[in-house]
Amino acid sequence: MSETELSAVEYAFVLNASEIDILPGVRGDLDEPLASAPAVDLAPVLLSLVDRGVVEVCRVIPWTAPDGTGGYQPGPPIPREELPPVLAEAAEWEYPDDVEWLGRLTLVPGERHRRAR
Repeated sequence: MSETELSAVEYAFVLNASEIDILPGVRGDLDEPLASAPAVDLAPVLLSLVDRGVVEVCRVIPWTAPDGTGGYQPGPPIPREELPPVLAEAAEWEYPDDVEWLGRLTLVPGERHRRAR
């Protein structure tokens, strides 16, 4: 999927997914007033990308490297039917107060985006 096929808001979500960043990171790729918009304004855009197979929403889970070093990775995609109430939570769109990212929402490229690469 090319950048020209996406609106600026959609592109911000796709960029965030390609970086495998936690969901609040998308705000840094948006212009105002969307950068500070409530979840109710942003969730429909993200859901549209999920529906089109461009982006998947996951939770951050622990990962252990072969050398035993701990880290993080995206877990399995959250089923589409579970996403609306999850994305309605304002806290999911804000960086956590601590540095702990476990359990936080993260975006990853969806099947359509992976095939286009």
